[in-house]
Amino acid sequence: MGSKSGPKPKFFTLSLFFLALSLLLLISTFRLKTRVIIVDRYRENNYNSTPVVVVVDRYRENEYNSSVESPRINIVQKKPLPPLINFLKKEFGGNKEIKIGLVNIQHEDDHQQNEYYWKALGETVLVDFERVSNEKVWKDFFPEWIDEEEKNGTPPKCPEIPMPRFEEYREFDVVISRVPCGNIGTDDDDDDDDDKGKGIRDLFRLQVNLVVANLVARRSTDENDRPVYVVFMGYCGPMLEIFRCDDLVKREGQFWIYKPDLRRLKQKVQMPIGTCQLATPFVNQGEGNNINYNFSKLGNPIDHPREAYVTVLHSSEAYVCGAIALSQSIIQSNSTKDLILLADNSITNKSRQALEDAGWKVKLIDRIQSPHAKKGAYNEWNYSKLRIWQLTEYDKVIFIDSDLIIVKNIDDFFAYPQLSAAGNDNMIFNSGIMVIEPSKCMFESLMKKRHTLYSYNGGDQGFLNEVFTWWHRWPRRLNYLKLFISKKNSQYRPEVPEPIYAIHYLGLKPWVCYRDYDCNWDMLDHHQFASDSAHRRWWQVYDAMPERLQKYCGLSKSMDARIKKWRNIAKNASLPDEHWKIKVTDPRQTHLIN
Repeated sequence: MGSKSGPKPKFFTLSLFFLALSLLLLISTFRLKTRVIIVDRYRENNYNSTPVVVVVDRYRENEYNSSVESPRINIVQKKPLPPLINFLKKEFGGNKEIKIGLVNIQHEDDHQQNEYYWKALGETVLVDFERVSNEKVWKDFFPEWIDEEEKNGTPPKCPEIPMPRFEEYREFDVVISRVPCGNIGTDDDDDDDDDKGKGIRDLFRLQVNLVVANLVARRSTDENDRPVYVVFMGYCGPMLEIFRCDDLVKREGQFWIYKPDLRRLKQKVQMPIGTCQLATPFVNQGEGNNINYNFSKLGNPIDHPREAYVTVLHSSEAYVCGAIALSQSIIQSNSTKDLILLADNSITNKSRQALEDAGWKVKLIDRIQSPHAKKGAYNEWNYSKLRIWQLTEYDKVIFIDSDLIIVKNIDDFFAYPQLSAAGNDNMIFNSGIMVIEPSKCMFESLMKKRHTLYSYNGGDQGFLNEVFTWWHRWPRRLNYLKLFISKKNSQYRPEVPEPIYAIHYLGLKPWVCYRDYDCNWDMLDHHQFASDSAHRRWWQVYDAMPERLQKYCGLSKSMDARIKKWRNIAKNASLPDEHWKIKVTDPRQTHLIN
């Protein structure tokens, strides 16, 4: 019998295979090491290329020499920079010395973006500033009234909004900022509809916008200097009161690139941070209570500005006489500015001719309905005032309602930026007289916002106060509201103060009354609007008009009937002011018009 001997061939072959595999893995571990690196081709001045993620296989350093082939580079993923970086690099012509300021860049994601994105553009510097105190609120900076004339002996002051130590930073070529949106709403399904029914009154939002504006405004305005750009990150974008839509050069999603008009921006950063101070200081001369305003710090940023006064008539001819008196008062003040009147088709050819004869250049418009006004209300079509932003042939216009007259020349007030106006109540301005800067894109923005921003009074004033929450306070003498809060039956009213620039006739208008006295006295609930002193000032303008214009301020039969009705009511009520006893001598009552 024979016996079996030796290993099975199959088992021996399998053992050799595993031994060879183990040796191969061991050798690979010692001979090679692999790492992932990022190659940034921007550093090679190839500005149209994109950075790429690559895998590098490299021999061990002790075996690596010039005789060994170069490391093997395999592209595994491309990660392009945003197009806005390409745009900015092209704008600066590939210059590597771009200085970048980072404002409100604090989150971890922003730091990563800073390292990868912004450093591909140039040298970055984080701008440091202390956040405004949470104890401060908007109304601290926009009070209802201030001591404009320094009757207490000291000028009004504003609370502090901390700013950076600007002297510690060089001039930047680009300022990049994450925009806080404050109490703004949004609709993620509509990128263009950023405002959802709320105004933007957030102090941190204002602070960031002002920090950016001040950093940029420090740049020279010499045409030979390099441009300066601002990049805002966020769905709400910057405050349009500070950064004009005209200066927006590119928008990509939540990135907004602006090339600011530095002359205009410098003017805005000269303004106080709120209406807690007058926009321009004044000097009280003491004699005759004269007040002179100092415009030396508000040099006009435009070499040859085109400026005009403008008013709007729509829906009826009730204010044609008022508009004629307004133009005549401006002319009587020796103004050198153009006079523009926007009129819809309710103003007849005859009235248009009279308005042109009075000095207005008449432009026809289509009226705009107020979305939040009741049908048939007095302010149903007040949004027609938005048409003033379409007067782009002018750099600035001062809008004036047709129930005002100018008493003293106000041409110097064109030096203020948009939007400047006198206070009304609470935190709002009165839109009866204001300076604005016409702009096609601003008009389009206002037309869109009118559907989403709420107006507290249903009219233009409520709407504009939600758009321009950051505004500049004019002295109340520039828009002297004919409004007296006192006892209803008081027959005494102070004289119109001197000096004064304009009177705003609230209540019944002078031209619908007899010239003998203010007919607001005939209606008990209108006594707050009654002032014989202010009434006389309007008729002084009337008397200085050419006679051919006076006939457009005649009394109609219906107007005369209304006056007589309320005179009888006042007489029967024995109102203590006793204006109903005054013998009427107004010659217009004997030449009534239809």
